[in-house]
Amino acid sequence: MPPVLAPFLMGLVVAPIAKRIVKPVVRGVIKTSVEIALDVKRAAQEAGEEMHDFAAEVAAEIFTDQAKDQADEKADRPVVAASAAKPGAKTPRQASPQAT
Repeated sequence: MPPVLAPFLMGLVVAPIAKRIVKPVVRGVIKTSVEIALDVKRAAQEAGEEMHDFAAEVAAEIFTDQAKDQADEKADRPVVAASAAKPGAKTPRQASPQAT
């Protein structure tokens, strides 16, 4: 028998057996990899949604704080009575718009 014939015949016997063993192993590795990728994608999406929610909450807090500050400033301003204004002076509402 030539030296090449023995490995060739062994390959003919081992190849189908290896195919039956290797194919399910490779399929399992690929399936597990896809599942991990989907889990990572889902986790990243949830983290992004949580960050959006957090940013919205912070923006709402800032908006309400600014509104409170503006309300406090308006409450602290002294109220000027209309009788205390100069006689004959027009308020901005009474002034007519200038025509150009």
